[in-house]
Amino acid sequence: MEAALTILALLLVAFVALGVYATVKAVGAAKRGVDRTITQARRTVEDTTLRAKSFGQVGVAGELAQLRLSLRTSMRATQDALHAGVAEDASLAESVDLFRRLSAHGLELDDELKRLEREPDRATVAGLLPKLRERTQRITHSAESLRWAARDRARQFADDDLDALNAQIDIEAGALRHWSGDEPSSQASGA
Repeated sequence: MEAALTILALLLVAFVALGVYATVKAVGAAKRGVDRTITQARRTVEDTTLRAKSFGQVGVAGELAQLRLSLRTSMRATQDALHAGVAEDASLAESVDLFRRLSAHGLELDDELKRLEREPDRATVAGLLPKLRERTQRITHSAESLRWAARDRARQFADDDLDALNAQIDIEAGALRHWSGDEPSSQASGA
């Protein structure tokens, strides 16, 4: 009887521990989901604000907003393309590493542009715009190069796979259409 009670107590403890573990995991997953949603919502609000500023404001403030929007859009599109591609093609891992390094420069530039949006001395900011525009173009050009190279690679793999499939289908279709004069008569006599 004592052994049965001990086993029952151990089972009860195990079920409670399992319940606590499952609850902790579920709460952690929910928290990550909420954090991800908040981050996406914050990014969407900021992008919408930048669009409004780029269209609604003229001069230095509008150009800063356009630069930030261009930078953020290009970097996000490249990130999405590379992360989607690396799941199917592991050789893109080096490209993802290069993009991480490029992202550090992009984030630094975005922070600088954000600080300059609040700068009251518009004449100084206007003097910095050509260099900022050139840095933005260099970063977005590099991001676009990575993105289009990854897309070209995926398209080439798809074309190669389609060519191989077409060749196999042609061989199979030829085999299905190939028959000799003896086969139909031998089947008819066997029936």
